[in-house]
Amino acid sequence: MGAFIGDALGVGPHWYYDLDQLVADYGPWIDTYTRPRPGRYHEGLEPGQPSQSGILLEMTLRSLVDCGGYDEADFCRLLDTELFPQLDGTPMHGPGGFTSQSMRDAWHKRVQQGLPWGSIGGNADNTEAAERIIAIAVRYALTPGELARSVTANTALTQTDGTVMAMTTAFGAVLGMLVEGHRLDSDLSDKLMARVKTGELPFHTITQGKLEAPSRTQKEKRNEGLFASPDALLTPSCIARAAHAIRIEPASQVGLLYGLPCAVYHQFPAAYYLAARFTDDFEPAVLHAINGGGQNMARAMLTGALSGAMAGLSGIPQRFIDGLERAEPLLVLAETLAGDVQRHEE
Repeated sequence: MGAFIGDALGVGPHWYYDLDQLVADYGPWIDTYTRPRPGRYHEGLEPGQPSQSGILLEMTLRSLVDCGGYDEADFCRLLDTELFPQLDGTPMHGPGGFTSQSMRDAWHKRVQQGLPWGSIGGNADNTEAAERIIAIAVRYALTPGELARSVTANTALTQTDGTVMAMTTAFGAVLGMLVEGHRLDSDLSDKLMARVKTGELPFHTITQGKLEAPSRTQKEKRNEGLFASPDALLTPSCIARAAHAIRIEPASQVGLLYGLPCAVYHQFPAAYYLAARFTDDFEPAVLHAINGGGQNMARAMLTGALSGAMAGLSGIPQRFIDGLERAEPLLVLAETLAGDVQRHEE
């Protein structure tokens, strides 16, 4: 629900790289759902409605609930029958008012070229896949091996760059640990690395202990099927330490520090910073994400997922639920998924 809220909060002020213009159009502090200005990315949407990112997240969530878990064939069927017929390959067309580069690439290869699923992923470096795998990470939070396999497979449908896939899978692993009850703190990366050592998370590493040098007799595992390094798993704790040692004021300027654009290497660090700084405090985390400008929708969506996992539904202000379009069916889906997580573990 935190991700759905972050998405809808971004519909109005999305992609302002001129921060002075953002203030001129929406005032010094955005604290609720807003309407896009004429000529902007999501023109025509109303406050509280989802962008295409929110629509894709709901599609993933619905497939998980209907199938009792991640079913790639069912998810691809939904893209083929529900999303792709509404696209024409141009950016400013499709549900939600804008279609991302990675999804446009997938549409061209799948619809125009007739390529099969498994052959249409591209090298876009945005967070498009990360936004929809949020639901998958929640579903498999208690089984990290399944989480990593399912998140990686779903990401590869539209994005095949190795760095993007590694960072997206790492984000899913972090989110899963927060759902488990761990904190986004200086110890989280050590816990993630312990799962690398057991083979649950598919990241290559040669270090031992707390990133200490390997022994002289240590043999290296083959890299086949593994991401090249565990660096994407080490980033969250580094940033969590920074969030408490280095004060960015206002915190919304985290976007200027890590970068306003869309790429995963700008977005994930900013989301980790905000979620770690405002632990258990959902509202300032997502609002600082939105008020930072640039690709603030993705920043708020990712931050909302992390912060929501720590704060819980009771920690989300009711006004964000009340103003969200179709909040009730989304809550039903989310609660059903939560029940499936428990049953799957049992």
